[in-house]
Amino acid sequence: MSLDKSDVEKIAHLARLAIDEADSPGYADNLSNILEMVEQMNAADTAGVTPMAHPLDAVQPLREDRVTEADQRERFQSQAPGVEDGLYLVPRVVE
Repeated sequence: MSLDKSDVEKIAHLARLAIDEADSPGYADNLSNILEMVEQMNAADTAGVTPMAHPLDAVQPLREDRVTEADQRERFQSQAPGVEDGLYLVPRVVE
């Protein structure tokens, strides 16, 4: 996909970027190269490739999901300046 000066101007307008008119051809070339690389990557056959979460096949050690602390909600809310229906009341900051 090849971009021209008008395409660069539209993209710059959408991105709210002010670019010098003399730099437009350079931006067009760079963006065109990027889009060509993306097209090449999309053309690659990845049907048999297993997705990876980490390039080195590192495995994240997991721990057992269990409760380790007692529920202290009532104690904490008794010390709060304002509580209503189990929720903390805070000053309004957005008008």
